[in-house]
Formats: sequence, C-alpha cells, structure tokens
Amino acid sequence: MRGAKARKRFGQHFLEPAWVDKGVRAIAPQPDETFLEIGPGRGALTRPLAARAKAVVAYEIDRDLAAELRAEGLPNVTIVEGDFLETLARESRIPTPEPRRVAGNLPYNVASPIMFKLAELFAAGHRFADATLMLQREVADRLVAKPGTREYGVLSVLLQHVADVRVILKLPAGAFRPPPKVLSALVRLRFHAPNPSVTSLDVFTDLVRSVFTRRRKTLSNALLAVEKGERESLSERVSSLEQAGLDGRRRPETLTVAEFARLADAYAAPR
Repeated sequence: MRGAKARKRFGQHFLEPAWVDKGVRAIAPQPDETFLEIGPGRGALTRPLAARAKAVVAYEIDRDLAAELRAEGLPNVTIVEGDFLETLARESRIPTPEPRRVAGNLPYNVASPIMFKLAELFAAGHRFADATLMLQREVADRLVAKPGTREYGVLSVLLQHVADVRVILKLPAGAFRPPPKVLSALVRLRFHAPNPSVTSLDVFTDLVRSVFTRRRKTLSNALLAVEKGERESLSERVSSLEQAGLDGRRRPETLTVAEFARLADAYAAPR
C-alpha cells in the first residue's frame, strides 16, 4: 500500500511523514472526537488520527486505495468509497447529533466546491466543530484575503461570511510525493452562522458572484451583471447603493463582507 502510485486524474499528492507529524500536531485530535477525513490516500493522516481520536470516517474516491485501507482493519476507521461531494450529499439529509471535525488533503481542482459544501451542510444543521484542510497556497491566500488586495474575491467574501479562516501551516512542494507544481498551506475553518446576517443568503451569494465578474468596473456598472428580473434601471441601482450607504464609484474588490451584506439586503428588499 505504501508504494501505491499517485493518480494524476484524482490530483493525488501524498504527504511526507515529517509533514504529517506537523499536520497532526496542528489538528490536535482528542480521544472523544470523530473526524471526517477527505481523501485519505495511503492513510498517512488516517492512522495518527485514528490512534488519537474516537473514530474516523474516511472518504476515498480511488477504489484501490479505499480497498487497501479497508483491508488494514483499523477498528475505529470506516472507509467510504466514492466522491466526497456526491457521497456526503446523499447522507446530508439528517443533521448530525454531535459535533464532528473535518480534515483532509484536498485535490486542488475540487477544493472550493468541497469548502462550499461543508458550509452548506453546516447551515443545514451538521455540526462541524472545524475543518483543517490542506490547500493550494493560492487558494489559502484567497480565503484570508482582505478587501482591496489582488487575492480578494468571491471565495474570500462567501467563506469569510460563514467561517473564521486561519492559515496555520505553510508547506513547500517537497512536502509531498510526487512534488506538486504549486505551494500548499494548511488552513483551519470554523463555521458559524452568516455574519452579518442577511435577508436572503441566495441574493447575497448571487450578488457577490455577479459583481466580481466585473471587479475592475465601478460598483454601479458591476451591478449590471446582477440578474434581477428585467435589467435594473440606473435609478434603481442608485437607490440600492444609497440604501446600502455605498458609493457607486467604488470597485467591487474594495467592499467588505459587511458592505456586501448591506447591498444584498437592499437588493432583497421589496420594491
């Protein structure tokens, strides 16, 4: 098993033992905790988590790796074969009665969808105490970015709205085998209710995604990208901006999460 080759189509890069140790120390699993592990691979993180935690439920898309991990017979580890997004979506109808923690070395191509899915499940009643995730450094930088910076965008706003995010460890490419072409970082997300609260989370999400397609335009022009039935007139856009207390000459990338929330509430208000 330990000699299994990484599969490019699954975006697999296996963490070296020394960096596994650092990651486990950062996660600090406790004997009464249950973990959901995303992409256990060869089990480098699965084993130390299982040795320290109450239980581990590991989601592995690679059927060969899943079979090999299952064959080890770790008593407190359940191997779930399949895509995490699809598998957990089927299981997500029933909220969990006790908090669980999430850990994983996420494939770079599905990191954002997985984080959004975790936020969605939390909002639906699944009690995730936190999620400690290995991400591409560029994605981690976007998660913690501040308004007005190049990295600040949709991912920054939508996840900072529902989670406290912190980079806890930065890793070189040599921390993995095979070494990826990018740098990585270990990030911790602690999910919470939307802060600030908004009238409609769907309106907030749609507005943020839409205006960032025109991030270099003025906010007044960027709002043309927002679908609101028939295209809004200039006076309606001005009214929304005034209601939110925002200057239409600003660029979307300069707005804070709280300012996006005010603007979304202005859009959600009946006309």
